[in-house]
Amino acid sequence: MPTPQARVIIITTMIMTTDPVGLMRLLTWLSPAFPTGAYAYSHGLEWAVETQDLRDSATLLEWLSAVIEHGSARTDTILLRHALRAANDPSALRDIAELGLATAAGRERRDEALAQGKAFLRAAAGWGVPELPEDTPYSVAVGAMAGAHGIDEDSTAGAYLQTFASTLISAAVRLVPLGQTTGLQTLAALEPVILETAAATKHATLDDLGGCAFRSDLAAMRHETQYTRLFRS
Repeated sequence: MPTPQARVIIITTMIMTTDPVGLMRLLTWLSPAFPTGAYAYSHGLEWAVETQDLRDSATLLEWLSAVIEHGSARTDTILLRHALRAANDPSALRDIAELGLATAAGRERRDEALAQGKAFLRAAAGWGVPELPEDTPYSVAVGAMAGAHGIDEDSTAGAYLQTFASTLISAAVRLVPLGQTTGLQTLAALEPVILETAAATKHATLDDLGGCAFRSDLAAMRHETQYTRLFRS
C-alpha cells in the first residue's frame, strides 16, 4: 500500500492534458449520452445488492475500489492502453481483442463487453474507426479509437476509469437505492483510486492481465441465474 506521500506523487503525475480536439472527442465518446447502452448493465452489482454485500455508500465505495484497483477495470485499462498503442496495427488489435474476451469472468461479462464495444464503434463511425475485428470488447474499441485519433494515452485511461465508475454508481443509485448526492460523493471519493490505477497500468504488459476481485467476478456469474433482474449483467 503506497504511503500518503507516494499517493500524492502518483496523483500529481497523472494530471495530464490533451489537445482541444482530442479532449472534445474524449468527452463525447465517454459521455453518458453516448449510445453504448451502458445504463443496462450493472457488472454484477445487482446480485451484490440482493445479497446485501452492497447496501450503502460505504460498501459501494469498498466494492468499486476493489474492482478498479484489482479487478476488471484494471484489466480493461491495460487492454485499452495496448489497443491505443496498436491503433494502426490490425493484427495486433485482433490479438488484443481476443485476449480481452478471454479475460471476461462469465457469459454476461463477455456479452457486456461485446455489446458495448459494438455500440460504441457504430456510434463513433462518424469520426472514422480503425480496422477492428467484429467481436471487439468495449475497452479495446475505446483505446483503438483514441489511438487512431492521436488522443493522449494517460488522459484516455483516466477518463475510461472515471466513466466506468460513474456507470456503476448510477446503477447502484437505482438498485440500493442511494441518493444522487451520495452517488456523487462516492465518485469524488474514488478519484485517488482512479488516478492511482490509471498510473499503475502505464507500464503493464499483456502478461499482467487478470485480477483478484473474486467477489465481483462471482457476482457477475451469479447474476446469470438471478430470479428478478433489472439489468442485463
